[in-house]
Amino acid sequence: MKFLIVGNGGREHALAWKIAQSPRVESVYVAPGNAGTAIDAINVPIEVTETEKLVKFAKENAIDITVVGPEVPLVAGLVDAMQDEGLKVFGPSKAAAELEGSKVFCKNLLHMADIPTAGYRTFRDAEDAARYIKDRYSEPNDPVHVVVKADGLAAGKGVIVCSTRSEALEAIDRIAHQREFGEAGKELIIEEKLIGQEASVLAITDGETIMTLPAAQDHKPAYDGDTGPNTGGMGAYCPTPIVDEAMMEKIEADVLVPIVHAMKRARRPFKGVLYAGLMLTSAGPKVLEFNVR
Repeated sequence: MKFLIVGNGGREHALAWKIAQSPRVESVYVAPGNAGTAIDAINVPIEVTETEKLVKFAKENAIDITVVGPEVPLVAGLVDAMQDEGLKVFGPSKAAAELEGSKVFCKNLLHMADIPTAGYRTFRDAEDAARYIKDRYSEPNDPVHVVVKADGLAAGKGVIVCSTRSEALEAIDRIAHQREFGEAGKELIIEEKLIGQEASVLAITDGETIMTLPAAQDHKPAYDGDTGPNTGGMGAYCPTPIVDEAMMEKIEADVLVPIVHAMKRARRPFKGVLYAGLMLTSAGPKVLEFNVR
Protein backbone atom coordinates (compact mmCIF):
# COMPACT_ATOMS: atom_id res chain seq x y z
CA MET A 1 0.00 0.00 0.00
CA LYS A 2 1.04 3.58 -0.63
CA PHE A 3 0.27 6.30 1.92
CA LEU A 4 0.26 10.07 1.60
CA ILE A 5 0.45 12.04 4.84
CA VAL A 6 -0.42 15.73 4.63
CA GLY A 7 1.40 18.07 7.03
CA ASN A 8 4.82 19.20 8.22
CA GLY A 9 4.85 18.80 12.02
CA GLY A 10 5.93 16.32 14.64
CA ARG A 11 2.52 14.66 14.43
CA GLU A 12 3.09 13.87 10.75
CA HIS A 13 6.57 12.51 11.53
CA ALA A 14 5.05 10.19 14.14
CA LEU A 15 2.42 9.02 11.66
CA ALA A 16 4.98 8.40 8.92
CA TRP A 17 7.31 6.56 11.30
CA LYS A 18 4.56 4.26 12.57
CA ILE A 19 2.76 3.62 9.28
CA ALA A 20 6.05 2.77 7.56
CA GLN A 21 6.55 -0.09 10.05
CA SER A 22 3.61 -2.04 8.65
CA PRO A 23 4.64 -4.94 6.37
CA ARG A 24 1.65 -4.06 4.18
CA VAL A 25 3.04 -0.61 3.40
CA GLU A 26 5.18 -0.19 0.32
CA SER A 27 5.92 3.53 0.56
CA VAL A 28 5.00 6.61 2.61
CA TYR A 29 4.98 10.15 1.20
CA VAL A 30 4.66 13.31 3.31
CA ALA A 31 3.58 16.66 1.86
CA PRO A 32 5.42 18.88 2.53
CA GLY A 33 7.13 17.06 5.40
CA ASN A 34 10.15 18.15 7.41
CA ALA A 35 13.69 17.05 8.21
CA GLY A 36 12.39 14.24 10.41
CA THR A 37 9.96 12.82 7.88
CA ALA A 38 12.76 12.82 5.29
CA ILE A 39 14.43 10.11 7.38
CA ASP A 40 11.43 7.78 7.57
CA ALA A 41 9.48 8.68 4.41
CA ILE A 42 9.64 10.58 1.11
CA ASN A 43 8.98 14.31 1.29
CA VAL A 44 6.86 15.92 -1.43
CA PRO A 45 7.14 19.72 -2.02
CA ILE A 46 3.40 20.45 -1.88
CA GLU A 47 1.92 22.72 0.80
CA VAL A 48 -1.09 21.62 2.87
CA THR A 49 -3.24 24.34 1.30
CA GLU A 50 -2.53 23.28 -2.30
CA THR A 51 -5.58 21.07 -2.63
CA GLU A 52 -5.50 20.55 -6.40
CA LYS A 53 -1.81 19.58 -6.35
CA LEU A 54 -2.38 17.11 -3.50
CA VAL A 55 -5.27 15.46 -5.34
CA LYS A 56 -3.22 15.30 -8.54
CA PHE A 57 -0.24 13.74 -6.71
CA ALA A 58 -2.47 11.12 -5.06
CA LYS A 59 -4.00 10.14 -8.40
CA GLU A 60 -0.74 10.10 -10.40
CA ASN A 61 1.10 8.06 -7.75
CA ALA A 62 -1.73 5.58 -7.07
CA ILE A 63 -1.95 6.51 -3.39
CA ASP A 64 -4.12 4.01 -1.52
CA ILE A 65 -4.87 6.13 1.56
CA THR A 66 -4.26 9.80 2.39
CA VAL A 67 -4.05 10.83 6.04
CA VAL A 68 -4.58 14.54 6.73
CA GLY A 69 -2.67 15.82 9.77
CA PRO A 70 -3.43 19.55 10.29
CA GLU A 71 -6.80 21.22 10.75
CA VAL A 72 -6.34 23.88 8.04
CA PRO A 73 -6.70 21.57 5.00
CA LEU A 74 -9.58 19.74 6.70
CA VAL A 75 -11.50 22.97 7.22
CA ALA A 76 -10.67 23.95 3.63
CA GLY A 77 -12.26 20.75 2.30
CA LEU A 78 -9.31 18.56 1.27
CA VAL A 79 -11.16 15.37 2.28
CA ASP A 80 -14.14 16.33 0.10
CA ALA A 81 -11.87 17.05 -2.87
CA MET A 82 -10.12 13.69 -2.49
CA GLN A 83 -13.38 11.78 -2.18
CA ASP A 84 -14.85 13.56 -5.21
CA GLU A 85 -12.02 11.99 -7.22
CA GLY A 86 -12.68 8.52 -5.80
CA LEU A 87 -9.64 8.60 -3.49
CA LYS A 88 -9.59 7.08 -0.01
CA VAL A 89 -8.76 9.56 2.74
CA PHE A 90 -8.81 9.54 6.55
CA GLY A 91 -10.32 12.63 8.15
CA PRO A 92 -13.59 14.58 8.46
CA SER A 93 -15.36 16.43 5.67
CA LYS A 94 -15.36 20.22 5.41
CA ALA A 95 -18.81 20.39 7.00
CA ALA A 96 -17.78 18.16 9.92
CA ALA A 97 -14.46 19.99 10.38
CA GLU A 98 -16.39 23.16 11.25
CA LEU A 99 -16.57 21.65 14.74
CA GLU A 100 -13.03 23.02 15.11
CA GLY A 101 -13.12 25.62 12.36
CA SER A 102 -15.79 27.69 14.13
CA LYS A 103 -15.96 27.94 17.91
CA VAL A 104 -19.35 29.63 17.58
CA PHE A 105 -20.71 26.65 15.65
CA CYS A 106 -19.20 24.28 18.22
CA LYS A 107 -20.64 26.11 21.25
CA ASN A 108 -24.09 26.38 19.68
CA LEU A 109 -24.07 22.66 18.86
CA LEU A 110 -22.98 21.79 22.42
CA HIS A 111 -25.80 23.92 23.77
CA MET A 112 -28.41 22.30 21.51
CA ALA A 113 -27.17 18.79 22.36
CA ASP A 114 -27.12 19.55 26.11
CA ILE A 115 -23.41 18.66 26.36
CA PRO A 116 -21.70 20.18 29.43
CA THR A 117 -19.71 23.33 28.58
CA ALA A 118 -19.09 26.83 29.95
CA GLY A 119 -21.78 29.49 29.75
CA TYR A 120 -21.10 31.83 26.83
CA ARG A 121 -22.13 34.75 24.62
CA THR A 122 -21.22 35.32 20.97
CA PHE A 123 -20.48 38.67 19.32
CA ARG A 124 -19.91 39.91 15.78
CA ASP A 125 -18.13 43.17 16.59
CA ALA A 126 -15.76 44.58 19.19
CA GLU A 127 -18.11 47.33 20.37
CA ASP A 128 -20.92 44.99 21.44
CA ALA A 129 -18.47 42.66 23.17
CA ALA A 130 -16.79 45.54 25.02
CA ARG A 131 -20.17 46.92 26.07
CA TYR A 132 -21.11 43.50 27.48
CA ILE A 133 -17.97 43.47 29.68
CA LYS A 134 -18.38 47.10 30.79
CA ASP A 135 -22.03 46.53 31.74
CA ARG A 136 -21.15 43.51 33.86
CA TYR A 137 -18.00 44.94 35.48
CA SER A 138 -18.00 48.62 36.40
CA GLU A 139 -14.40 49.12 37.56
CA PRO A 140 -11.25 48.66 35.40
CA ASN A 141 -9.59 46.41 37.96
CA ASP A 142 -12.66 44.40 38.89
CA PRO A 143 -11.89 40.67 38.95
CA VAL A 144 -13.20 39.12 35.75
CA HIS A 145 -13.29 35.37 35.28
CA VAL A 146 -13.86 35.07 31.54
CA VAL A 147 -12.16 33.62 28.49
CA VAL A 148 -12.24 35.50 25.17
CA LYS A 149 -11.98 33.32 22.05
CA ALA A 150 -11.61 34.05 18.36
CA ASP A 151 -14.19 32.11 16.36
CA GLY A 152 -11.90 30.71 13.66
CA LEU A 153 -8.58 28.89 13.43
CA ALA A 154 -5.69 30.67 15.13
CA ALA A 155 -3.07 27.91 15.55
CA GLY A 156 -4.03 27.42 19.20
CA LYS A 157 -3.35 31.06 20.09
CA GLY A 158 -6.81 32.61 19.74
CA VAL A 159 -7.89 31.89 23.31
CA ILE A 160 -7.15 34.55 25.95
CA VAL A 161 -7.82 33.88 29.64
CA CYS A 162 -8.64 37.12 31.48
CA SER A 163 -8.52 38.05 35.17
CA THR A 164 -9.52 41.77 35.08
CA ARG A 165 -11.88 43.98 33.09
CA SER A 166 -8.92 45.68 31.43
CA GLU A 167 -7.54 42.33 30.27
CA ALA A 168 -10.91 41.32 28.85
CA LEU A 169 -11.28 44.60 26.93
CA GLU A 170 -7.72 44.28 25.61
CA ALA A 171 -8.44 40.72 24.45
CA ILE A 172 -11.58 41.88 22.64
CA ASP A 173 -9.63 44.67 20.95
CA ARG A 174 -6.85 42.32 19.84
CA ILE A 175 -9.23 39.72 18.41
CA ALA A 176 -12.09 41.75 16.94
CA HIS A 177 -10.68 45.24 16.30
CA GLN A 178 -6.98 44.82 15.56
CA ARG A 179 -7.70 41.42 13.98
CA GLU A 180 -4.49 39.98 15.42
CA PHE A 181 -5.65 36.54 14.26
CA GLY A 182 -7.02 37.70 10.91
CA GLU A 183 -10.40 36.41 9.75
CA ALA A 184 -10.54 34.14 12.80
CA GLY A 185 -11.67 37.25 14.70
CA LYS A 186 -14.73 38.06 12.57
CA GLU A 187 -16.77 36.63 15.46
CA LEU A 188 -15.78 36.02 19.05
CA ILE A 189 -16.97 34.24 22.15
CA ILE A 190 -16.88 35.39 25.76
CA GLU A 191 -17.38 32.49 28.12
CA GLU A 192 -17.05 31.79 31.81
CA LYS A 193 -13.65 30.62 33.01
CA LEU A 194 -13.81 27.02 34.18
CA ILE A 195 -11.74 25.88 37.14
CA GLY A 196 -10.08 22.46 37.31
CA GLN A 197 -7.53 20.33 35.52
CA GLU A 198 -7.51 19.97 31.74
CA ALA A 199 -7.56 16.62 30.00
CA SER A 200 -7.71 15.57 26.37
CA VAL A 201 -9.66 12.54 25.16
CA LEU A 202 -9.40 11.35 21.56
CA ALA A 203 -11.78 8.94 19.89
CA ILE A 204 -11.75 7.36 16.44
CA THR A 205 -15.22 7.30 14.90
CA ASP A 206 -16.91 6.27 11.67
CA GLY A 207 -19.87 8.51 12.41
CA GLU A 208 -21.80 5.71 14.10
CA THR A 209 -19.61 4.19 16.80
CA ILE A 210 -16.54 5.38 18.71
CA MET A 211 -13.28 3.84 19.86
CA THR A 212 -11.87 5.89 22.72
CA LEU A 213 -8.11 6.21 23.20
CA PRO A 214 -6.35 6.66 26.57
CA ALA A 215 -6.71 10.15 28.04
CA ALA A 216 -3.84 12.61 27.77
CA GLN A 217 -2.94 15.88 29.48
CA ASP A 218 -1.80 18.72 27.22
CA HIS A 219 -0.01 21.80 28.56
CA LYS A 220 -0.73 24.89 26.45
CA PRO A 221 0.52 28.02 28.33
CA ALA A 222 4.06 29.19 27.66
CA TYR A 223 6.71 29.81 30.36
CA ASP A 224 7.36 28.11 33.68
CA GLY A 225 4.38 27.95 36.01
CA ASP A 226 1.90 28.38 33.12
CA THR A 227 2.34 32.15 33.30
CA GLY A 228 2.44 32.84 29.55
CA PRO A 229 -0.09 32.96 26.73
CA ASN A 230 -1.71 29.89 25.22
CA THR A 231 0.24 28.12 22.48
CA GLY A 232 -0.42 25.20 20.16
CA GLY A 233 1.07 23.01 22.91
CA MET A 234 4.10 23.02 25.21
CA GLY A 235 4.05 19.27 25.79
CA ALA A 236 1.73 16.40 26.65
CA TYR A 237 1.78 13.00 28.32
CA CYS A 238 -0.43 9.94 28.12
CA PRO A 239 -2.06 8.24 29.92
CA THR A 240 -3.02 10.74 32.59
CA PRO A 241 -4.05 9.46 36.04
CA ILE A 242 -6.62 12.23 36.49
CA VAL A 243 -9.00 10.34 34.16
CA ASP A 244 -9.86 6.99 35.73
CA GLU A 245 -12.22 4.35 34.34
CA ALA A 246 -15.31 5.89 35.90
CA MET A 247 -14.42 9.36 34.59
CA MET A 248 -13.78 7.96 31.10
CA GLU A 249 -17.20 6.27 31.08
CA LYS A 250 -18.80 9.59 32.03
CA ILE A 251 -16.91 11.43 29.27
CA GLU A 252 -18.02 8.86 26.71
CA ALA A 253 -21.65 8.99 27.86
CA ASP A 254 -21.97 12.75 28.39
CA VAL A 255 -19.66 14.13 25.67
CA LEU A 256 -18.39 11.80 22.95
CA VAL A 257 -21.49 9.76 22.11
CA PRO A 258 -23.80 12.82 22.22
CA ILE A 259 -21.55 14.91 19.93
CA VAL A 260 -21.31 12.13 17.33
CA HIS A 261 -25.11 11.84 17.35
CA ALA A 262 -25.52 15.63 17.23
CA MET A 263 -23.25 15.87 14.18
CA LYS A 264 -25.23 13.13 12.46
CA ARG A 265 -28.52 14.91 13.19
CA ALA A 266 -27.00 18.12 11.79
CA ARG A 267 -26.24 16.20 8.57
CA ARG A 268 -22.53 16.61 9.17
CA PRO A 269 -21.54 13.02 10.02
CA PHE A 270 -18.12 12.99 11.61
CA LYS A 271 -15.55 10.44 10.46
CA GLY A 272 -11.99 10.61 11.75
CA VAL A 273 -10.42 11.45 15.07
CA LEU A 274 -12.53 13.52 17.45
CA TYR A 275 -10.39 15.35 20.03
CA ALA A 276 -12.23 16.63 23.10
CA GLY A 277 -10.47 19.28 25.18
CA LEU A 278 -12.05 19.02 28.63
CA MET A 279 -11.94 20.79 31.97
CA LEU A 280 -12.51 18.43 34.90
CA THR A 281 -14.54 20.68 37.17
CA SER A 282 -16.16 19.99 40.55
CA ALA A 283 -19.43 19.56 38.61
CA GLY A 284 -17.90 17.02 36.24
CA PRO A 285 -16.15 17.20 32.85
CA LYS A 286 -17.04 20.15 30.63
CA VAL A 287 -16.01 20.74 27.01
CA LEU A 288 -13.54 23.53 26.33
CA GLU A 289 -13.24 22.83 22.61
CA PHE A 290 -13.12 20.14 19.97
CA ASN A 291 -10.25 19.55 17.59
CA VAL A 292 -10.70 17.39 14.51
CA ARG A 293 -8.31 15.13 12.60
